[in-house]
Amino acid sequence: MTTKKRASKKAARAPRKMSALAALSVATNAKKTTAERVRALAQAPEAVMKSDDNLQKLCDVVKNTEEPVQVRLEAINALATAAFAVATFEPYRNDYIATLQEAAVDPNQEIRESALGLLASEKNKFAQKKLLDGLKNPAKALVPPEKALQLLSYDVHTEAYGVARDIVDNSPNELARQEALRLLAADPNSTKLFEKLLRDKDETREVRQVAASALNSLAPQKLQEHAREMLLDDSEYEDIQATSLSAVKQFGDEEEVAKDKALLKSVNRLSADAKSSKYKKSAKDFLAMVAEKEEK
Repeated sequence: MTTKKRASKKAARAPRKMSALAALSVATNAKKTTAERVRALAQAPEAVMKSDDNLQKLCDVVKNTEEPVQVRLEAINALATAAFAVATFEPYRNDYIATLQEAAVDPNQEIRESALGLLASEKNKFAQKKLLDGLKNPAKALVPPEKALQLLSYDVHTEAYGVARDIVDNSPNELARQEALRLLAADPNSTKLFEKLLRDKDETREVRQVAASALNSLAPQKLQEHAREMLLDDSEYEDIQATSLSAVKQFGDEEEVAKDKALLKSVNRLSADAKSSKYKKSAKDFLAMVAEKEEK
Protein backbone atom coordinates (compact mmCIF):
# COMPACT_ATOMS: atom_id res chain seq x y z
CA MET A 1 0.00 0.00 0.00
CA THR A 2 1.35 3.42 -0.95
CA THR A 3 2.07 6.08 1.63
CA LYS A 4 -0.66 8.23 0.12
CA LYS A 5 -3.28 5.47 0.47
CA ARG A 6 -2.24 4.73 4.06
CA ALA A 7 -2.55 8.41 4.96
CA SER A 8 -5.97 8.51 3.31
CA LYS A 9 -7.19 5.50 5.33
CA LYS A 10 -5.80 6.99 8.54
CA ALA A 11 -7.59 10.28 7.87
CA ALA A 12 -10.82 8.40 7.27
CA ARG A 13 -10.53 6.69 10.65
CA ALA A 14 -9.74 9.91 12.56
CA PRO A 15 -12.69 11.52 14.39
CA ARG A 16 -14.20 14.40 12.48
CA LYS A 17 -13.46 17.80 14.01
CA MET A 18 -16.74 19.50 14.91
CA SER A 19 -17.59 22.99 15.96
CA ALA A 20 -18.12 23.38 19.70
CA LEU A 21 -21.87 23.83 19.22
CA ALA A 22 -22.13 20.77 16.97
CA ALA A 23 -20.15 18.78 19.53
CA LEU A 24 -22.52 19.87 22.29
CA SER A 25 -25.47 18.81 20.16
CA VAL A 26 -24.02 15.31 19.74
CA ALA A 27 -22.94 15.10 23.39
CA THR A 28 -26.43 15.82 24.70
CA ASN A 29 -28.23 13.60 22.17
CA ALA A 30 -29.35 10.40 23.92
CA LYS A 31 -29.87 8.71 20.53
CA LYS A 32 -26.13 8.81 19.81
CA THR A 33 -23.84 6.03 21.01
CA THR A 34 -21.87 6.41 24.21
CA ALA A 35 -18.60 6.46 22.24
CA GLU A 36 -19.88 9.22 19.94
CA ARG A 37 -21.03 11.31 22.88
CA VAL A 38 -17.79 10.87 24.80
CA ARG A 39 -15.76 11.95 21.75
CA ALA A 40 -18.02 14.95 21.25
CA LEU A 41 -17.74 16.03 24.88
CA ALA A 42 -14.00 16.50 24.46
CA GLN A 43 -14.82 19.26 21.94
CA ALA A 44 -17.80 20.77 23.79
CA PRO A 45 -16.29 22.96 26.59
CA GLU A 46 -16.10 26.08 24.46
CA ALA A 47 -19.83 25.89 23.71
CA VAL A 48 -20.65 25.93 27.44
CA MET A 49 -19.54 29.55 27.70
CA LYS A 50 -21.63 30.76 24.79
CA SER A 51 -24.92 30.75 26.68
CA ASP A 52 -26.59 29.71 29.90
CA ASP A 53 -28.79 27.35 27.90
CA ASN A 54 -25.71 25.47 26.68
CA LEU A 55 -24.41 25.18 30.22
CA GLN A 56 -27.74 23.80 31.46
CA LYS A 57 -27.77 21.16 28.74
CA LEU A 58 -24.46 19.80 29.97
CA CYS A 59 -25.46 20.12 33.62
CA ASP A 60 -28.61 18.12 32.86
CA VAL A 61 -26.47 15.30 31.45
CA VAL A 62 -24.39 15.24 34.64
CA LYS A 63 -27.46 15.16 36.90
CA ASN A 64 -29.44 12.59 34.89
CA THR A 65 -28.90 9.20 36.57
CA GLU A 66 -30.40 7.48 33.52
CA GLU A 67 -27.49 8.62 31.35
CA PRO A 68 -24.47 6.29 30.84
CA VAL A 69 -21.91 6.81 33.61
CA GLN A 70 -19.09 7.27 31.09
CA VAL A 71 -21.01 10.09 29.40
CA ARG A 72 -21.78 11.76 32.74
CA LEU A 73 -18.14 11.56 33.82
CA GLU A 74 -17.00 13.10 30.55
CA ALA A 75 -19.64 15.82 30.94
CA ILE A 76 -18.19 16.66 34.37
CA ASN A 77 -14.73 16.83 32.77
CA ALA A 78 -16.06 19.13 30.04
CA LEU A 79 -17.55 21.49 32.63
CA ALA A 80 -14.29 21.45 34.60
CA THR A 81 -12.34 22.28 31.43
CA ALA A 82 -14.66 25.20 30.72
CA ALA A 83 -14.23 26.41 34.32
CA PHE A 84 -10.48 26.86 33.75
CA ALA A 85 -11.33 30.01 31.79
CA VAL A 86 -12.02 31.75 35.09
CA ALA A 87 -13.08 35.20 33.89
CA THR A 88 -15.24 33.95 31.01
CA PHE A 89 -16.83 31.21 33.08
CA GLU A 90 -17.63 33.39 36.10
CA PRO A 91 -21.32 34.03 35.15
CA TYR A 92 -21.87 30.26 35.10
CA ARG A 93 -19.86 29.28 38.18
CA ASN A 94 -22.78 29.13 40.64
CA ASP A 95 -24.71 26.71 38.42
CA TYR A 96 -21.54 24.67 37.91
CA ILE A 97 -20.96 24.36 41.66
CA ALA A 98 -24.62 23.51 42.28
CA THR A 99 -24.41 20.72 39.68
CA LEU A 100 -21.26 19.31 41.28
CA GLN A 101 -22.88 19.41 44.72
CA GLU A 102 -25.83 17.43 43.41
CA ALA A 103 -23.47 14.96 41.73
CA ALA A 104 -21.49 14.63 44.98
CA VAL A 105 -24.36 12.67 46.52
CA ASP A 106 -25.15 10.67 43.36
CA PRO A 107 -25.90 6.93 43.69
CA ASN A 108 -22.81 6.13 41.57
CA GLN A 109 -19.46 6.21 43.38
CA GLU A 110 -17.44 7.26 40.31
CA ILE A 111 -19.70 10.26 39.83
CA ARG A 112 -19.43 11.14 43.52
CA GLU A 113 -15.65 10.91 43.52
CA SER A 114 -15.31 13.02 40.39
CA ALA A 115 -17.64 15.74 41.71
CA LEU A 116 -16.15 15.78 45.21
CA GLY A 117 -12.65 15.99 43.78
CA LEU A 118 -13.52 19.13 41.84
CA LEU A 119 -15.40 20.65 44.76
CA ALA A 120 -12.51 19.93 47.12
CA SER A 121 -10.10 21.68 44.74
CA GLU A 122 -12.42 24.69 44.96
CA LYS A 123 -12.23 24.47 48.79
CA ASN A 124 -15.99 24.05 48.80
CA LYS A 125 -17.53 24.00 52.30
CA PHE A 126 -20.33 21.63 51.27
CA ALA A 127 -17.80 19.04 50.10
CA GLN A 128 -15.62 19.46 53.19
CA LYS A 129 -18.59 18.86 55.48
CA LYS A 130 -19.73 15.80 53.55
CA LEU A 131 -16.22 14.33 53.63
CA LEU A 132 -15.81 14.97 57.35
CA ASP A 133 -19.27 13.58 58.12
CA GLY A 134 -18.38 10.39 56.26
CA LEU A 135 -15.14 9.97 58.20
CA LYS A 136 -16.92 10.46 61.52
CA ASN A 137 -19.81 8.20 60.57
CA PRO A 138 -19.00 5.55 57.91
CA ALA A 139 -22.73 5.08 57.24
CA LYS A 140 -22.73 8.58 55.73
CA ALA A 141 -19.53 8.12 53.71
CA LEU A 142 -19.75 9.15 50.06
CA VAL A 143 -16.26 7.86 49.21
CA PRO A 144 -13.78 5.46 50.87
CA PRO A 145 -11.97 6.98 53.89
CA GLU A 146 -8.58 7.13 52.16
CA LYS A 147 -10.13 9.12 49.28
CA ALA A 148 -11.91 11.47 51.67
CA LEU A 149 -8.63 12.19 53.46
CA GLN A 150 -6.86 12.88 50.17
CA LEU A 151 -9.56 15.37 49.18
CA LEU A 152 -9.57 17.10 52.56
CA SER A 153 -5.87 17.83 52.12
CA TYR A 154 -6.78 20.52 49.56
CA ASP A 155 -7.81 22.80 52.43
CA VAL A 156 -7.04 21.37 55.85
CA HIS A 157 -8.84 22.70 58.93
CA THR A 158 -8.42 21.90 62.63
CA GLU A 159 -11.45 19.59 62.58
CA ALA A 160 -9.85 17.50 59.85
CA TYR A 161 -6.71 17.05 61.97
CA GLY A 162 -8.81 15.67 64.84
CA VAL A 163 -10.60 13.22 62.56
CA ALA A 164 -7.28 12.17 61.02
CA ARG A 165 -5.80 11.42 64.45
CA ASP A 166 -8.80 9.24 65.27
CA ILE A 167 -8.23 7.28 62.06
CA VAL A 168 -4.53 6.82 62.85
CA ASP A 169 -5.56 5.25 66.16
CA ASN A 170 -8.53 3.28 64.81
CA SER A 171 -8.09 2.98 61.06
CA PRO A 172 -10.52 1.00 58.88
CA ASN A 173 -7.57 -0.06 56.68
CA GLU A 174 -3.86 0.61 56.21
CA LEU A 175 -4.35 2.92 53.21
CA ALA A 176 -6.68 5.14 55.22
CA ARG A 177 -4.15 5.27 58.05
CA GLN A 178 -1.37 6.34 55.69
CA GLU A 179 -3.57 9.04 54.15
CA ALA A 180 -4.49 10.29 57.63
CA LEU A 181 -0.79 10.59 58.44
CA ARG A 182 -0.09 12.44 55.20
CA LEU A 183 -2.82 14.92 56.11
CA LEU A 184 -1.32 15.36 59.60
CA ALA A 185 2.06 16.09 58.03
CA ALA A 186 0.96 19.74 57.87
CA ASP A 187 0.06 19.86 61.58
CA PRO A 188 2.83 21.11 63.92
CA ASN A 189 1.00 19.53 66.87
CA SER A 190 1.60 16.09 65.35
CA THR A 191 5.40 16.26 65.62
CA LYS A 192 5.54 13.97 68.67
CA LEU A 193 3.30 11.43 66.95
CA PHE A 194 5.61 11.30 63.95
CA GLU A 195 8.69 10.93 66.16
CA LYS A 196 7.06 7.94 67.86
CA LEU A 197 6.04 6.32 64.58
CA LEU A 198 9.45 6.85 63.03
CA ARG A 199 11.19 4.93 65.79
CA ASP A 200 8.63 2.14 66.09
CA LYS A 201 9.98 -0.94 64.28
CA ASP A 202 6.60 -2.63 64.62
CA GLU A 203 5.13 -0.04 62.28
CA THR A 204 5.08 -0.70 58.54
CA ARG A 205 7.94 0.72 56.49
CA GLU A 206 5.43 2.88 54.60
CA VAL A 207 4.21 4.51 57.82
CA ARG A 208 7.76 5.13 59.01
CA GLN A 209 8.68 6.71 55.68
CA VAL A 210 5.60 8.95 55.89
CA ALA A 211 6.71 9.91 59.42
CA ALA A 212 10.22 10.76 58.17
CA SER A 213 8.79 12.89 55.37
CA ALA A 214 6.49 14.69 57.81
CA LEU A 215 9.33 15.45 60.23
CA ASN A 216 11.40 16.68 57.32
CA SER A 217 8.86 19.51 57.01
CA LEU A 218 7.69 19.93 60.60
CA ALA A 219 10.89 19.47 62.62
CA PRO A 220 13.99 18.85 60.50
CA GLN A 221 16.33 19.08 63.49
CA LYS A 222 14.34 16.39 65.29
CA LEU A 223 14.54 14.22 62.19
CA GLN A 224 18.31 14.68 62.08
CA GLU A 225 18.63 13.62 65.72
CA HIS A 226 16.58 10.48 65.20
CA ALA A 227 18.37 9.79 61.92
CA ARG A 228 21.75 9.59 63.63
CA GLU A 229 20.42 7.16 66.24
CA MET A 230 18.85 4.95 63.58
CA LEU A 231 22.08 4.86 61.59
CA LEU A 232 23.89 3.66 64.71
CA ASP A 233 21.34 0.89 65.22
CA ASP A 234 22.68 -2.33 63.66
CA SER A 235 19.21 -3.88 63.73
CA GLU A 236 17.52 -1.06 61.82
CA TYR A 237 16.10 -1.72 58.33
CA GLU A 238 18.43 -0.51 55.59
CA ASP A 239 15.78 1.47 53.73
CA ILE A 240 15.08 3.41 56.93
CA GLN A 241 18.82 3.88 57.39
CA ALA A 242 19.08 5.21 53.85
CA THR A 243 16.35 7.73 54.61
CA SER A 244 18.19 8.60 57.84
CA LEU A 245 21.41 9.14 55.89
CA SER A 246 19.63 11.63 53.62
CA ALA A 247 18.43 13.52 56.69
CA VAL A 248 21.92 13.67 58.20
CA LYS A 249 23.31 14.84 54.87
CA GLN A 250 20.68 17.54 54.54
CA PHE A 251 20.40 18.82 58.11
CA GLY A 252 23.52 17.68 59.94
CA ASP A 253 26.30 20.08 60.88
CA GLU A 254 29.16 19.28 58.48
CA GLU A 255 31.94 19.70 61.05
CA GLU A 256 30.13 17.65 63.66
CA VAL A 257 29.35 14.90 61.15
CA ALA A 258 32.99 14.75 60.04
CA LYS A 259 34.08 14.24 63.68
CA ASP A 260 31.38 11.66 64.47
CA LYS A 261 33.42 8.45 64.22
CA ALA A 262 30.57 6.21 65.38
CA LEU A 263 28.27 7.63 62.73
CA LEU A 264 30.88 7.31 59.95
CA LYS A 265 31.56 3.71 60.99
CA SER A 266 27.86 2.90 60.65
CA VAL A 267 27.67 4.57 57.23
CA ASN A 268 30.77 2.65 56.16
CA ARG A 269 29.06 -0.58 57.22
CA LEU A 270 25.99 0.39 55.18
CA SER A 271 28.20 1.05 52.14
CA ALA A 272 29.66 -2.44 52.43
CA ASP A 273 26.75 -4.57 53.64
CA ALA A 274 23.56 -3.03 52.20
CA LYS A 275 21.63 -5.45 49.99
CA SER A 276 20.50 -2.63 47.74
CA SER A 277 23.10 -1.24 45.33
CA LYS A 278 21.24 2.07 45.52
CA TYR A 279 21.74 2.30 49.29
CA LYS A 280 25.37 1.21 48.98
CA LYS A 281 25.99 4.01 46.51
CA SER A 282 24.27 6.59 48.74
CA ALA A 283 26.49 5.58 51.65
CA LYS A 284 29.66 5.65 49.55
CA ASP A 285 28.73 9.06 48.12
CA PHE A 286 28.18 10.36 51.66
CA LEU A 287 31.59 9.12 52.84
CA ALA A 288 33.24 10.61 49.75
CA MET A 289 31.57 13.95 50.43
CA VAL A 290 32.80 13.94 54.03
CA ALA A 291 36.33 13.02 52.94
CA GLU A 292 36.36 15.78 50.32
CA LYS A 293 35.31 18.41 52.85
CA GLU A 294 37.97 17.22 55.30
CA GLU A 295 40.64 17.66 52.62
CA LYS A 296 39.60 21.26 52.17
